[in-house]
Formats: sequence, structure tokens, C-alpha cells
Amino acid sequence: MPALDRYFDVLLERGGSDLHLSIGYPPMIRAKGELVAIEDEPLDHPTIVRLMDEIINEDRRIYFHAYRDLDFAYGYEDKARFRANYLYKTTGPGAVFRTIPSEILTADQLGLPKAVVGLAERRSGLVLVTGPTGSGKSTTLAAMLDHINRNREGHILTIEDPVEFVHTPKKCQITHREVGDHTPSFADAIRSAGRENADVILVGELRGRETMKMALQLASFGILIFATVHTNSAPATIDRFVNAFPASQQPQIRGMLADSLVGIVAQQLLRKADRSGRVAAQEILIGTSGVAAAIREAKTSMLQSLIQSGGSYGMQSIDSVLEKMVAEGKVTPEDALEKAADKTTFAKLPKVAAALKGQR
Repeated sequence: MPALDRYFDVLLERGGSDLHLSIGYPPMIRAKGELVAIEDEPLDHPTIVRLMDEIINEDRRIYFHAYRDLDFAYGYEDKARFRANYLYKTTGPGAVFRTIPSEILTADQLGLPKAVVGLAERRSGLVLVTGPTGSGKSTTLAAMLDHINRNREGHILTIEDPVEFVHTPKKCQITHREVGDHTPSFADAIRSAGRENADVILVGELRGRETMKMALQLASFGILIFATVHTNSAPATIDRFVNAFPASQQPQIRGMLADSLVGIVAQQLLRKADRSGRVAAQEILIGTSGVAAAIREAKTSMLQSLIQSGGSYGMQSIDSVLEKMVAEGKVTPEDALEKAADKTTFAKLPKVAAALKGQR
């Protein structure tokens, strides 16, 4: 048994999300949003190297020490899987492990809004799930794919670096491809995906203009594409997508995006008010004709107002969701204010202002 597994046992027992190994610090885990030490003694260089080398093969070890960075997935018996990142920094090598639950939570268990489930029921188009690192994007996407797997017949193809959630076939055939092990790059995997007769394709992350453009093309071929982008809001996602291309290509990309986009889920993760765990807040944009027109005409400034007026389509702004969470006592007003898009206006909302005043 690798020595590292005892740290994973502590991580799982405490319901933590991440394990950090760094020279000069004790092993640390993130539990309920807080980073805490699980031992008193700091780790030294030989110990870190021994712990890290014990769970990788020789090819990965050589790659890591050559390129100073390595991503892979590690399976701890049948207890859990972990997304690992090995890195070098000023003090030497270190590692961060993110827990991937062995059980995929369903849409109902996560409490996903009906509009998000509705996106998973579409037959074609592009669905983007966005948010900062650690905001639960992978968990939400896994639940959406699980909904498809339970409710329709077809072929689901995932392209990830590394493969995180492993889906068991129910009604669908499932193909998991890991960048590095099964395909040289995201671009190569997406390029061949159109020939693999997939009905649904998950692209772990859209990296660069080539993968973005190919994802748009596949969506236009009648395939449902899921992908992630590291942005904090739906309008910012559109801008990030379009601005990845040279100015001469942007009108074409805006047109393709307007035609293919079926929705954006921009997710934030907050601590619960009672500190018993964390809860997701989602901004939702649905690809209506008005949204398509705003994208095509480069009027992304209109998207926020379209979201606010699009409740009948299932759209919701992040600030309206946060306001409701504060009113229901799910999160503290301080934590909600930190995640709000328009902090000045949010702080003045009656329920938020009253809650903030009551805590002073």
C-alpha cells in the first residue's frame, strides 16, 4: 500500500476536497472550504519525492521531472479517484490531489435547476459549464451526463485530461478517452470525434482557438457538446470565446456561436451558512433567439438584461440566486456579497442589506 494512501484515508474520513503536499509544510487538506493541517511535522524534500514517485510509473516520473508539471488520475482501490497535479515551485516538487467521488451524484441529489437538466435533454448544440477552479463544474457535468445515460440511448464520448468521473453504462454506450494516454491532445481527439459516431461529447476543457472552433463545428453537425471554460459569468464566457480568435475571424465565430449555443451555466461554490459543507449557485443563460442576436451582433452588454428578463426560459442571474440563498439562510450575506457580480447593487438589496445590518 502506497504511503500516500493514509493521507487519502484522512481526506475521505473528513469529507475533504483536496490534499496538498508541499516541502516545508505538513500535509494539508481542504475541508468545508478551509485549508487545515492533518499532521504537525512538515514534509521534507526526500519524503515528498518518495510519496509522489510511489504512485506513478517510470514514464510519468521522467515526464514530470523533464517538464516540471504533470496531470493524471489516481484510483485508490474502490474508495475514490483523485485528480492529481504534480508541480515544481521555488521550494521544489509538490502535489495537489482533488477528490473525485466514486459515486456520481444525480441531478436530483445536487438540486440542479430544471433549466440545467433541460440542457442535458437537448439533442444537439453547445453547452458550456463555467466557473473558477474548484467551483464544482466537473460534478455538475457528471450529473448532466448521468441524466442522459439514464434517460436516452446513445453513445457518450468523454475527452478529458485526466479522466475524472467514470460512468457505468446504463442506457448509453460510454467511451472515456484520456489526453496523453489515449490521444496526443484535445485537438486530435476532437478532430477524430466526429468519426466515432457519438451522440454526446464531453470536452473536459476548451483550450485554445482550434479546440473551440472544432467544438462549434461538431455542435453544428447535430451532436450535443459539453465543455468547460474558466470564466465567472455567462457574458464573460461569450467574450472569452470570441476574443480567443483574431479580429478577422470574430464575425464568423460569433455567427457559429449564435447558431450552436444552447446554454451556459456559470457556477460558483459557497460555504453553507452553518459551515456544514458547500452549496452551488448557478447563473443560467439559455440560447434564445434574442441571445443569439446579441451574440451575432457583438452586443454582449445586452446579455445580462436578457438573463434578468428570461425567467420564463429558466434563465437566472447569479445575483438573484445569491439573494434568494441569503433570504433562505443557506449562505451568509458576506459570502454571497463576495461572489456577487454587481457588489454595490447587491449590498443594497433589501434582504441582503437587512442581513448585513443584522450581523454588525
